[in-house]
Amino acid sequence: MRILAVCGSGLGTSFMVEMNINQVLKELNVTDVEVSHSDLSSATPDSADVFFLAKDIAEGGESLGEVIVLDSIIDMDELREKVTAVVREKGLI
Repeated sequence: MRILAVCGSGLGTSFMVEMNINQVLKELNVTDVEVSHSDLSSATPDSADVFFLAKDIAEGGESLGEVIVLDSIIDMDELREKVTAVVREKGLI
């Protein structure tokens, strides 16, 4: 499975979310997931299976496919909850 963290510029925010997703996956002992980051304009539906976006750019990512909207990009509890739900839904835990 591939997860793409997306932000407006593809630099700081999406990279931070990518690192935090990797941390959550490690806590969950989930290994078969590739996580990367990108800017919104470069993200395409075939870039990943699941896209994590902040709510301020969520509308721009509606055409990507399965989009998970983060209300707060720094809330680890929210991220942990949403990543856990995705990997559970995909049968990885």
